[in-house]
Amino acid sequence: MPSHSSFKKVIIANRGEIALRIVRACRELGLRSVAVYSDADATSPHVREADEAVRIGPPPSSHSYLLGDAIIAAAKATGAEAVHPGYGFLSEREWFARAVRDAGLVWVGPPAEAIAAMGSKTSARQLAIAHDVPVVPGTTEALTDAAEAAEVAARFGYPVLLKAAAGGGGKGMRVVRSAAEIAGALDAAKREAKNAFGDDAVYVEKYIEGPRHIEIQVLADQHGTVLSLGERECSVQRRHQKMIEEAPSVAVSPELRRRMGEAAVRAARAAGYVNAGTCEFLLDASGAFYFLEMNTRIQVEHPVTELVTGLDLVQWQLRIAAGERLPALGPIEPNGWAIECRITSEDPANGFLPSTGHITHLQVPGGPGVRWDGGVEVGSEVGLFYDPMLAKLIVWAPTRGEAVARMRRALRELTIEGIETSREFHLRVMDDDEFQRGAIEIQWLERRLPSLLAATPSAADREAVAIAAALIAEHDRGARVKASGGAGDAAAGTAPSESAWARLARAEGLRGA
Repeated sequence: MPSHSSFKKVIIANRGEIALRIVRACRELGLRSVAVYSDADATSPHVREADEAVRIGPPPSSHSYLLGDAIIAAAKATGAEAVHPGYGFLSEREWFARAVRDAGLVWVGPPAEAIAAMGSKTSARQLAIAHDVPVVPGTTEALTDAAEAAEVAARFGYPVLLKAAAGGGGKGMRVVRSAAEIAGALDAAKREAKNAFGDDAVYVEKYIEGPRHIEIQVLADQHGTVLSLGERECSVQRRHQKMIEEAPSVAVSPELRRRMGEAAVRAARAAGYVNAGTCEFLLDASGAFYFLEMNTRIQVEHPVTELVTGLDLVQWQLRIAAGERLPALGPIEPNGWAIECRITSEDPANGFLPSTGHITHLQVPGGPGVRWDGGVEVGSEVGLFYDPMLAKLIVWAPTRGEAVARMRRALRELTIEGIETSREFHLRVMDDDEFQRGAIEIQWLERRLPSLLAATPSAADREAVAIAAALIAEHDRGARVKASGGAGDAAAGTAPSESAWARLARAEGLRGA
């Protein structure tokens, strides 16, 4: 950070792994950091690692992390000159960005006007169309009623997708495959959108069958430079929630990367964008791509881009907010391959229901090319107040095949006890032949999930079963020898009994001759 930086202290309006990630970026740049926390997070790692910390309320986010006035007051009280929102919570709230600016503080993100322009999917579509960015055929205005929805759907042809104009994360979305479904689907989408975002506006677009979800990372400074940093493949999704991300994508050639990057830069310029942002696209099997929306914040999956570009995106967020210029970089091509698995406190074997409790043991993987962005530690309490993501496990390797193998190894090293996690699910995905070939699209996981959850144990798990079975069998044999006065089963005149564990091990073909 240059000596003429416009700020020296940053308050972090977030929690968990992203808050700790920002603390680390501040420290490396010579900036002081201020954490905010709810009562549930009083002993969290991000609170301990920050230079200062301020309590802002009880556990519910509506009484803590969503209180913009409390965060601004904490900034004023501690002398923080800048606010970094991370992702989620208030990061894409135009009113909060404006309130930070009006309070005389630096907002580490895009201007409030850019958030507003891209915050509504309908206005973002209008902006994209006006600047020659391809979009999925659909409406640019919110629907008024079911009759209009039916008329538009008939014009585009079924299936169509009803989408909330505000927000994301799969909320307020319904796939409609016939005219008979349109009225009920519209009512349901509007209710869900109203509950999730306070806005029941819904629009319709043509539903693209079997596309990939490809996003382009952009960085823009205050001096007119906008860079595309290449793509991320985010097609492994469950109920519109990303679970595994990678960079680059097997489906994107250098020429396609250039064209998608240019479209993302046009969209960012059209919105007057500054700082880090992501343009999301659908990519169909023919290579045609369509703009969906722009996420006006840092993304959960930003580490995969960092690992293949060598750029620290969080540091560049801070540098750009301080007025620095982006370097004059030529076309950016990815170096190697990176994969990220979101480690969540969910039980895949039980419908991905949340798992709560205390973490009693944590072994974090290590070794070459392995990165752990975590927000928990031994003793951390995992409750239901916040998102279930505990950490992100990210690997880098020269090729995709090597990255998959490295992720498999890292997942096997990972141990989290006290709660159920998504670790085993990710292992099964890494072992899946379709995933290994990169034969994925946004419906892939929903289609593949039953077979993944019913998969046989991994090689590592079978080996553990075999070892346990051998130990149990040896213990049983010793007990029988002792009971027979040392003569063993034959002297006792009985056939040896075989435990269920030993039978399982033998069935798996893992016992020695």
